[in-house]
Amino acid sequence: MTADRRDAGRAAEQLAARFLEARGLVILKRNFRCRAGEVDLIARDGSTLVFVEVRLRAGRAFGGAAASVDARKQAKVLRAAQYYLAGRPEQPCRCDVIALDRLAADRIEWIRDAFAA
Repeated sequence: MTADRRDAGRAAEQLAARFLEARGLVILKRNFRCRAGEVDLIARDGSTLVFVEVRLRAGRAFGGAAASVDARKQAKVLRAAQYYLAGRPEQPCRCDVIALDRLAADRIEWIRDAFAA
């Protein structure tokens, strides 16, 4: 991954975090990594723990940002979420997607409960 892409990814995650915080979510963790995978943002929405995948795609080729969260990526997020939850009290959870086609707050698509947790 090039430095430009890495910087764009970080900027997208920062934009997504601010967007979610403005809507009342509390960001608990950024870039949670484990051997099972990675979760871009972990947040709390009331009593619900939210695992957020942030996707930035400059173009709509191949379906755009939301479509890039395919079954393989969903499985990786779910495995990382399970790892994060291990040993913690049971609580309601969901997986959301923040999709951006460019780095602009007015271009954010928030897909709540995007795939099964």
